[in-house]
Amino acid sequence: MLASLPVTDLVYTGNAQVDGEDRRGWILGHFMPPGDVRHSVDVEIKWAIHGRGERGAEWVADERRSTAIILISGRFRADLPDRSVVLAEQGDYIVFHGVSHSGEAETDCVVVGVRWPSVAGYEPPSGRMP
Repeated sequence: MLASLPVTDLVYTGNAQVDGEDRRGWILGHFMPPGDVRHSVDVEIKWAIHGRGERGAEWVADERRSTAIILISGRFRADLPDRSVVLAEQGDYIVFHGVSHSGEAETDCVVVGVRWPSVAGYEPPSGRMP
């Protein structure tokens, strides 16, 4: 029989909305406690539920990481310096690297945000979207 770590050290189950409440929706990244399977310096994941008309409090400037925004439901607009991209159909997504951005929920919507790498000490402005 092969020795293995306890499954509880390798598997976590939860609810993204509940687990992200204390971190503005972020559920995986450097900010999770070391030893937690959700701790990562490689990637961050956010579950975001936005009401119609909700916008980020500030334009995100000087971003150096990569970001993917995936639409689960509703309609979300990502604003970039040279254009806006509307995610309107379930599964629509946008990926960008090192681009300043903002966004607005054109309807009530749910999006998943993925950002990489996960940078310790980086604190986005409050109200940042997605």
